[in-house]
Amino acid sequence: MSRLRYLLLQTRNANDPMRAQEVACFALALDCAPADIGVFDLLAAAPTIGRLKQSDMILLGGSGHYSAADIPAPRTADEREHPPTGFERDTWLNATLDALREIHDRGIPTFASCWGFQAMARAMGGRCIHDLPNAELGTIEMRLTPAGQSDPVFGQLPIQFTGQAGHEDHVVALPPDAMLLASSNRIAEQAYHFVGKPIYCTQFHPELDRASLLERVRAYPEYVERIAGMAYDEFVANCQETPEANSLLRRFVKHVF
Repeated sequence: MSRLRYLLLQTRNANDPMRAQEVACFALALDCAPADIGVFDLLAAAPTIGRLKQSDMILLGGSGHYSAADIPAPRTADEREHPPTGFERDTWLNATLDALREIHDRGIPTFASCWGFQAMARAMGGRCIHDLPNAELGTIEMRLTPAGQSDPVFGQLPIQFTGQAGHEDHVVALPPDAMLLASSNRIAEQAYHFVGKPIYCTQFHPELDRASLLERVRAYPEYVERIAGMAYDEFVANCQETPEANSLLRRFVKHVF
């Protein structure tokens, strides 16, 4: 098989130190070169269908400072002082949701994590809310649903597995054509795929291993106290490697291509 062309639809500020790190994380999880992953800035414009079709597979990841929730909570001072270039929130987000509907309708192979999971759900008729009391950060335990146990991508995982997470928003209602694949004790909607579509979405981060999660947390240190409610050293001690979750992107590629 020839080298696949990936396109990461990214939602990060220009000064976000995790912009390049996110590409490197996806490249490691996919076992490809970072150069194989093109990047499209959703805060600057919406991708055309022509741009989407130039790639074999679409990727979406986290956002750093942006929300896909129906009614977003106030974010950082940086977001308030430096709004997205060219788009106000409603403009760029609505344009992004339209692009995600196009991806779904055309059945373009897509893997979305965290913010991408939330945005895709909202685009297709699900519901995403801001819910700090049920936020998750660090290594979390999950369990496959019966559908997940029989799924060609998720079904090779153990029924109970761990993944890296970091979110304050979460999906509370899936789109009508989405099949739930995994849940955690706190959040029922941890993974889904669209029936009959090569599109998989996870609230957790299959592209992050322990080291990259900690690197990301160091970039956003406010999240440890606000979400985890513990000292940084204690948080680090509770983080683990997540090899089962880290295998999902390669399993997805093998299944689709």
